[in-house]
Amino acid sequence: MDQQRERIEADLRGLLAGQVFCDDFTVQMYSTDASIYQVRPLGVVRPRGVADVRALVRYAAENSISLHARGAGTGLAGESLGPGLVVDFSQAMRRIVSLDQDTVTVQPGVVLGQLNRYLASFGKQFGPSPATGGVTTMGSVLALDNSGSNWLRHGSARRHILSMQVVLADGESMEVAKHRVTDDPVVDPSPRRRELVRRLAELIQRESRVIQSQQPKSCVNRVGYHLHDVLENGQLDLARLLVGSEGTLALITQATLRIVPIPKHRALMVVFFDRLESAVQAAMDAAALGLASCDLMDRRILTLARDTDPRYAAIIPRDAEAMLLVEQQSDDAAEVVDSLQQVAMHWQRKRRLAFDTKLVQSPDDCDALRRMARRVSPTLYRVAGPERPTPFIEDIAVPPDRLADFVVRMQNTLKAHQVTASLFAHAGHGQLHVRPFLNLADPAHVRKMHAIASELYQQVLDVGGTISGEHGCGLSRTWFVKRQCGPLYDVLREVKRIFDPQNLLNPGKVVADVPQPLVKNLRSFAAAGEIEETTISLPSETEVTVVHEPPGRMESPLELHLAWNEPLPMVASECNGCGRCRTQSPEMRMCPIFRMAPAEEASPRAKANLLQSFVAGQLDVADLTKERFKNIADLCVNCHQCRLECPAAVDIPKLMIESKAQYVAGNGLDTTDWILSRLDWVSRWGSRLMPIANWILRTRWTRWLMEKATGIAQGRKLPRLASSSFLRRAEKRRLTRPTRRVGTKVLYFVDVYANYYDVKLAESFVSVLEHNGIAVYVPAEQLQSGMAKISLGDVERARPLVAQNVAMLADAVRQGYTIVATEPSAALCLTHEYPTLLDDDDAKLVAANTKEACQYLWEMHATGRLELDFKPLNITVGHHVPCHQRALSDKSFSRLLLGLLKGVTVKPIERGCSGMAGTFGLRRDNYRTSLRAGFGLIAALRDPSIEVGVTECSSCKMQMEQGTTKPTIHPIKLLALAYGLHPEFEQLLTSRSEELVVT
Repeated sequence: MDQQRERIEADLRGLLAGQVFCDDFTVQMYSTDASIYQVRPLGVVRPRGVADVRALVRYAAENSISLHARGAGTGLAGESLGPGLVVDFSQAMRRIVSLDQDTVTVQPGVVLGQLNRYLASFGKQFGPSPATGGVTTMGSVLALDNSGSNWLRHGSARRHILSMQVVLADGESMEVAKHRVTDDPVVDPSPRRRELVRRLAELIQRESRVIQSQQPKSCVNRVGYHLHDVLENGQLDLARLLVGSEGTLALITQATLRIVPIPKHRALMVVFFDRLESAVQAAMDAAALGLASCDLMDRRILTLARDTDPRYAAIIPRDAEAMLLVEQQSDDAAEVVDSLQQVAMHWQRKRRLAFDTKLVQSPDDCDALRRMARRVSPTLYRVAGPERPTPFIEDIAVPPDRLADFVVRMQNTLKAHQVTASLFAHAGHGQLHVRPFLNLADPAHVRKMHAIASELYQQVLDVGGTISGEHGCGLSRTWFVKRQCGPLYDVLREVKRIFDPQNLLNPGKVVADVPQPLVKNLRSFAAAGEIEETTISLPSETEVTVVHEPPGRMESPLELHLAWNEPLPMVASECNGCGRCRTQSPEMRMCPIFRMAPAEEASPRAKANLLQSFVAGQLDVADLTKERFKNIADLCVNCHQCRLECPAAVDIPKLMIESKAQYVAGNGLDTTDWILSRLDWVSRWGSRLMPIANWILRTRWTRWLMEKATGIAQGRKLPRLASSSFLRRAEKRRLTRPTRRVGTKVLYFVDVYANYYDVKLAESFVSVLEHNGIAVYVPAEQLQSGMAKISLGDVERARPLVAQNVAMLADAVRQGYTIVATEPSAALCLTHEYPTLLDDDDAKLVAANTKEACQYLWEMHATGRLELDFKPLNITVGHHVPCHQRALSDKSFSRLLLGLLKGVTVKPIERGCSGMAGTFGLRRDNYRTSLRAGFGLIAALRDPSIEVGVTECSSCKMQMEQGTTKPTIHPIKLLALAYGLHPEFEQLLTSRSEELVVT
């Protein structure tokens, strides 16, 4: 940290109650967003309230430091990036302040998706629905005047604003709404507000002809400031003027918004076309047909959709070149269906444009289809090759009646530059999201960017459109604003001067004395020492120097501890910053740690950004061994949910294991991590001293001492040790000898928990297999899986353990054994982590032949080999799917197995991660965090109708039993009980959780 940043951090920490960070790691995390740009700020401020914002603005004004408001950082135009102080409203200012019959008051950090989930309980919603609604904040929705698919029904955010509380560029806070133009202090007691209103009214009246003449003919427009409709009948609507200003005129600290009733009925129709042009022509009728929304998707998106979800594959014909997704809403169900049937008849029979239609009415199917574009569009980043969909002209809008003409022009422009692009459009109101496929590491492609934008924007203006419909100007489009606005541009600059004479609020956006060229400050994905520079000449005699990496040079400057099939810089750079990993939606399980503490450093995106910064030389590699970096890396608990749900499929867990390994190589493990990484060793000695060890585990003062000595939380309920390990019992039963039987053979890979604590689980699994005629082999020489060591970054000490296990397991596989584990973490470690440590054929062989126990048994049932002689159990169970089980398969095999049992009622508990996250919840420092993250699961388990909790994961079991006295058992035990193999398990169904382990 340089002296300037040190001084700023010290000054602001003395002035503000909120958080202030000017360290290298934080400024690097906030140097990027979902756009293609990177601008390193001086620091980051997370204000707690209006007082903090006012103090910050005054400090910035006194020291001539620019301020850049930021929500979730999901903007595609770089509108929240800048060289000054980033003001992150998403971390602390996220309260829903009040709710009335038709209005809601929120702070700027409230996530739109969360707001609508809250409002839904009252039958209300905020109308506009941008595609990033699951993560974007209300401050951003207002700053960019977002709309989304249902603009035809609800319009944009401007239509719904009533009033705002803002902080101006001089630090004064005020309420803005509709205000009479007056000098009378009785009418308006605020002198500052009266002055603002008067000066703006004079400007608008004087330039009214220019303002009206320069309005585009498109339905939406996000270029410049909205001046054409804010002054009426002697009243100036300041709130409406500030909506869409991108934080360049004032900082929003609170907003009161109109909300609307949720329609009682809705339905969707998907309409398929054999030509894109036919779909575009049909979309031009959307407004006249009275539709709530009309979205267009091209062939690329449809192809990816079929590969993403079987439900999409069942609906979308393979010969479809384009699809319209249309929606209708009403309080009358018959009216909804009739309206969509009329649409189908109009497009398919009357105009003969479409070749097929499908009507969808169920809420779940409607939601799945509505999420299609949101889910599929980001997966374009998974397309193989160096070219990626590049958002720089992604927000154009044209008059709907010129849409067909413009699409032809657009295709011709792209063809002329030999570029392909994906197309998603809110076609009903003429808004197109176009993303050309380019390689920003290639200077030739960078040159194409400016040429394509310049030519295409001219085509947009020629048909009366706008270069930005809802994503704002930001760094992408401010260069072109003057071309669109013409003489209006000087009026916009005057508005900026009235609000912000020092040019402190998000300078360089919307209007600028010297706007940034489109290709300046592009993100670099090169490794350290591989950057070259190219000078690109632009119009107006402007030259821009672009950094890029030469083709084929992507070596990492780090001494790597894991095996990487692709160069580490390439893997890290696959994160496009879309921000989907910041979701709080119950439909996803993405990042339980971020859900509990929604700070940027907790997001998977931030971790990819940091590692990319190291390999690109933007951060010193030596900083990998600093405690600040470790604290950020430890926010990844290796749950693998981000890897599964990331649209670009970035393997964040592997990146963080590599990062942690770098730290451990330089610093070693602390006491708690050392113990947690050696639970097998601790458990082995505890088993030998079982009576003493169990007394220590259940006595308050010994647990207090243990917490002080080891860092393991005193309040955490810990399982009791069995009198002897399962491996010792297996040896007595001669299971440790390879079988001589022919037929199906299983090698049981025993995890630490089943070996030393829940021995009956291991015995149940063996019994179930033998009941089904399967020979079981339990090698005595097997070691723990090593997942704890690997997750904590102790990779080099895990490697010999992994090598020994792989040698033994690979030999067994060659003898015809299938490796099966009852612990999902162990199965995931063998299938996913082992190949990353060894990268040899034996590790791959082991991974390919390893299964989790419930998966193995279900596959037996699927092939008719599973005995079904189950006895009725008559019990209601609450079933939780562990994160590592989800990482192994998108199917819950245990839930499918439980469905075979007579009398068992399964209540799925879909509350996300348990919060235990392996060894994470054992630490004293993480104990309360873990409980907060798992509270939803614990609360659901307290449902009186649920008698027993069920899960495959031992860590999740501990968490589920932490907050309730109900027992939680492995589904294999229920299976064994249903087979009548272990009648003593009957007591497990009624026992208190602390008495569960039967030894």
